[in-house]
Amino acid sequence: MALIELSGIERRFQLGDTTVNALSGLNLQIDAGQYVAVMGPSGSGKSTLLNLLGLLDRPNAGSYRLEGRDVTTLSPEEQATVRSTRIGFVFQSFHLVPRLTAAENIGLPMTLAGIAPAERKRRVAQALKDFGLDNRADHKPDQLSGGQRQRVAIARATIMQPALLLADEPTGNLDRQTGDEVVRLLEALNTQGVTLVVVTHDPALGARAGRQLVMEDGRLKHDSAHPAPNADAPG
Repeated sequence: MALIELSGIERRFQLGDTTVNALSGLNLQIDAGQYVAVMGPSGSGKSTLLNLLGLLDRPNAGSYRLEGRDVTTLSPEEQATVRSTRIGFVFQSFHLVPRLTAAENIGLPMTLAGIAPAERKRRVAQALKDFGLDNRADHKPDQLSGGQRQRVAIARATIMQPALLLADEPTGNLDRQTGDEVVRLLEALNTQGVTLVVVTHDPALGARAGRQLVMEDGRLKHDSAHPAPNADAPG
């Protein structure tokens, strides 16, 4: 079943007198449960695509259907509700709230969603256990290692049990060993049914995904699920 359906997506930015076509005529379908890597050089449209999928940005033209619903027509408030309940984000720089503890950071989306305190406490305790953070619950971000911070970020991103997890260079600020641990965590979530879309410059990380999308100049240059008929190598 298609989780994501993009049709004729256009995203343009005005830089002075110049119009930049960040995404041009993009058509893309991602099925529920897929593990997709989005790759390509800087300026190719990767981050614009991720922001659009995460409802952090709107296209100038085209439609985006998420779980069968056209989310491009929703009001900002309706989009915020979809974003908080159906989409999780993991960023390179963690984006944790410095004054909150690990447990409070993990529970933040549930607080914003108005989930009852007892349920919040139960789910945070389970997340701390699942992510190996039991003994770091009361630590603030500056008391945690990079790997621990990213685990808190992933726990926070998944505490609302989203259908879609978007990761932007999730290993970019981590050493190789810690990065590998984080990737295994993300992949474990994918095996549990969460659709995982990872933007990465790392070919090794990209190769782990079940499907590779390569962007260039705002267009989809290569899709391993639908290789070009005259491609030199199998996708």
